[in-house]
Amino acid sequence: MSTDDSDYIVRFENVGLRYGLGPEVLQDITYSLEAGSFHFLVGASGAGKSSLLRLMYLANKPSRGLVNIFGRDIATLSRAELPAVRRRIGVVFQEFRLLSHLSAFDNVALPLRVAGVKEDEVERNVVELLSWVGLKDHLLARPPTLSGGQQQRVAIARAVIARPRLLLADEPTGNVDDRMALRLVHLFEELNKLGTSIVIATHNETLVDKLRHPCLRLEEGRLSMRPAPVVNAAADASTAGRRRAESDQARQNSGTVA
Repeated sequence: MSTDDSDYIVRFENVGLRYGLGPEVLQDITYSLEAGSFHFLVGASGAGKSSLLRLMYLANKPSRGLVNIFGRDIATLSRAELPAVRRRIGVVFQEFRLLSHLSAFDNVALPLRVAGVKEDEVERNVVELLSWVGLKDHLLARPPTLSGGQQQRVAIARAVIARPRLLLADEPTGNVDDRMALRLVHLFEELNKLGTSIVIATHNETLVDKLRHPCLRLEEGRLSMRPAPVVNAAADASTAGRRRAESDQARQNSGTVA
């Protein structure tokens, strides 16, 4: 594997993070994520998953160590440079963070409008994406009128509408049933095929075990990495076929499942 920095979209070296005068919640974190990769991030509550994601989407700076995003050391980024870097990162927050006074359409359109995209392009892209996630009949609905699963899909659509280079999702399946959880992860897999690097923080170990992706594990603030499990070609083909069938069925049903 090449070690050229251009191969990596995220690189941490000996990173530590503490809040105030408290103990370190992240300790000696060293890892790199290749462009176009897909990783799960797992660990018990309090292990530091959300803190690690906050470093990756530039909400916090480390207490020590190096954090490099898109080839840039975040410690050297000026305040004027931060917005442009952040626009290349999509985030699905655990609590959704949708604007309750805006429709589903306007929530998803917001990143494009902030970026100055022409309104006709905004309309075309937003309608297409909300249809893709099964919400074409809810374009004008406001978040309080939607189910938890529907709000989750609006939040995902908003995070991916600008085609970010890096997508970070904090417990995106925590408020939905297992069938919906699998459907949402399939949506992330489709985005990953288009070149977006994905990191999904989750407590759903069953989902992690079912899908063959590398895994980052946090335990008491320390990170370990597990590569994707290897299966034989026949099993791999069978799994791929099953996933395609599940994805096709999910899309057919997406307009009727909350």
